[in-house]
Amino acid sequence: MIARELINHMIPPLKMTDRVQKAITWMEELRINQLPVIEKGQFKGLVSEELVFEKNNLDQLVSEFELFGKKCYVNENQHLYEIIKLSSDYSVEVIAVVDNDGEFTGIVTVQDTLAAFAQSAAIQSPGGIVVLSLNQRDYSMTEISRLVESNDAKILGSSISLDPLDSSKLKLTLKTNKTDLSHIIATFERFGYKIIAKFIKTEDESNEKERLDILLKYLDI
Repeated sequence: MIARELINHMIPPLKMTDRVQKAITWMEELRINQLPVIEKGQFKGLVSEELVFEKNNLDQLVSEFELFGKKCYVNENQHLYEIIKLSSDYSVEVIAVVDNDGEFTGIVTVQDTLAAFAQSAAIQSPGGIVVLSLNQRDYSMTEISRLVESNDAKILGSSISLDPLDSSKLKLTLKTNKTDLSHIIATFERFGYKIIAKFIKTEDESNEKERLDILLKYLDI
């Protein structure tokens, strides 16, 4: 899914000439803590509820604020993974979307992005999640896929991150279509891979808390 498909058309941008009163009203009505600001169709940054209340002047113009998140935007054709990465890098709740000419086209919320991600086949399909620790020089997705498929299984999704305790190692999270991970784990261990975690998602997991837990584990948040 790409950014253009995730735009929340209920959230309008503020203009530099708007007053603080409008920002407060919109934030309260939309129940959101951050809003985009544009000027002549160009994204200029974000204004937050905290910043607005610090000034405590309803007649002040948005142009008088020191906007933040000026790099918190994606092209409308970029994947939702880039939205998640930006929101994490800059600790923001909304990401602006621009077209190929740099014109502001809308805003995407992190909440909407995670909700869309949670509906993907990799999350919704029953299966198991296994987390491997391996040296960076040993990483080969081709080889790892071969080992998984040798057990009549498929990789539905994957994510990779540096080990915070050892920069020479990677943490690789794999979502497979098998709920029984015993054979896959045995194969990995036979080839010298270290298993550091495993999680199971079955067809019976239907309540929202369980779905959120499996999503957060998959994202390694």
